[in-house]
Amino acid sequence: MDSLFIEDIGVITVVIFGVVLLLVMGLTLILFFYLSRKKIIQKELEKKTLELNHQKEMLKATIVAQEAERNRIAQDLHDAISAKLNVVSLSANFLLEEENVSAQETDEIINHMLKVTNKTIESSRKIAHNLLPPILEKFGLGAALEELCDEFSNSKKVRVSSKIEYKTGRLSKDNELHVFRIVQELMNNSMRHGKAKEIELNFNPKEEALFLYYKDDGLGFDTEKIGIQKGLGLRNIESRVSLLQGKIGYHSEKQKGVVVQITI
Repeated sequence: MDSLFIEDIGVITVVIFGVVLLLVMGLTLILFFYLSRKKIIQKELEKKTLELNHQKEMLKATIVAQEAERNRIAQDLHDAISAKLNVVSLSANFLLEEENVSAQETDEIINHMLKVTNKTIESSRKIAHNLLPPILEKFGLGAALEELCDEFSNSKKVRVSSKIEYKTGRLSKDNELHVFRIVQELMNNSMRHGKAKEIELNFNPKEEALFLYYKDDGLGFDTEKIGIQKGLGLRNIESRVSLLQGKIGYHSEKQKGVVVQITI
């Protein structure tokens, strides 16, 4: 009987030990899953925070770029339009107020007013063209990019080779303008900062995405320091790429030009 009692105690002990072990294992698993889940949530929060910070930077860059664009337009209007119209106004008032003006002087003043007026009209056309290229509005992005490449090539300062395969209507009008401004900014940077002599542009649409490949043979820059070197131009490009929900990558070395790849 004592042996049976001892056996019962042994069985109970084993059962209790097993139950305790299962509880410990269960608690360990629960704790593991809790900590893992907490770590995953923390990583997700960090990722979302980074995305929000990136979006804030892009929004800030967009606002800065828009303000710079407004200031440039205001300056152009002041220098090219307002100043010239002021000259015309002064000349017209002179003719109206002065009584002793000879016929020859009158003809000279009128001819001068006509010249200034023609220059003002030409300036207003250039400003309007910079705001929204007419060819982009009428014929779409492909034709606008081809015209842009021709304009830079015709300057004789750089040779532009391009392969543009774009079907009009693939992007909205606003997004077409974004792509146009991106390429325009890249070319301006190549000329102004890179001192490039050759530019290559490929714009190839696929079913799932649009691929833009840009290359120049200019001075290049250190990609490791690109965060420090980013000027308004690069920030403007990145903000537009962000608005297009695209991705951008740079590859460059000092004195070896730059390659920019954008996927939309």
